[in-house]
Amino acid sequence: MKILVPVKRVIDYNVKIRVNAEGSAVETNNVKMSMNPFDEIAVEEAVRLKEAGIAEEIIIVSIGDKGAQETIRTAFAMGGDRGVHILTDKNTEPLVVAKILKDIVVKENVDLVILGKQAIDDDSNQTGQMLAAILDWPQGTFASKLDIDGKKIKVVREIDGGLETLEMTIPAIITTDLRLNEPRYASLPNIMKAKRKEISEVNIDDLKIDTKNRLEVLKVSEPAIREGGRKVEDVDELIKMLKNEAGVI
Repeated sequence: MKILVPVKRVIDYNVKIRVNAEGSAVETNNVKMSMNPFDEIAVEEAVRLKEAGIAEEIIIVSIGDKGAQETIRTAFAMGGDRGVHILTDKNTEPLVVAKILKDIVVKENVDLVILGKQAIDDDSNQTGQMLAAILDWPQGTFASKLDIDGKKIKVVREIDGGLETLEMTIPAIITTDLRLNEPRYASLPNIMKAKRKEISEVNIDDLKIDTKNRLEVLKVSEPAIREGGRKVEDVDELIKMLKNEAGVI
């Protein structure tokens, strides 16, 4: 089985996000970048499947400028085998990403695509669904457990009422949730090996697909500053405030 894991380079989740002076985007200059956390979980699961003897090869793909290769190398250090870098300086929307991934899936004859349920920089949660639709493959969303037996895969996923177990046939698309997370820390030998692993670079214009964006960002603004609380003297004052000011009772 061949597994494809797309990974996205995003602002590190520990960094305080700032909007640029024009209010048109988030500031990314001189900001620490890292792999999208949900994509890390996808890499972890792919490596576990390979260690179990279910998968033979893990292909890592990332879309973006030269910096995206750092993210691919990080996935190599975790256990990825080979990388594909789609080179572009443009912002790629989920539909464009899905088209690119479909092209790679067909060329590489991939059996399973595991990707994060969403990226923390846009929270779209769209790429997995779009890719499944384009390929006409089944999709397991918000996966918290995978069990593969031959060409059948059981997916335990989170729903509002608890957990749901689905069965689907391979090839399939899986989007990972936090419950699937079992952190794998890259060892020094694996980091050294990652530097020698192959990354194929492909210019996005060579793919002959429609990469036109359909959305226009009009404005980006920071969330309102949360005001401090207010002390009350007694329960009666609290109830009065909740009733007259907050309107909750």
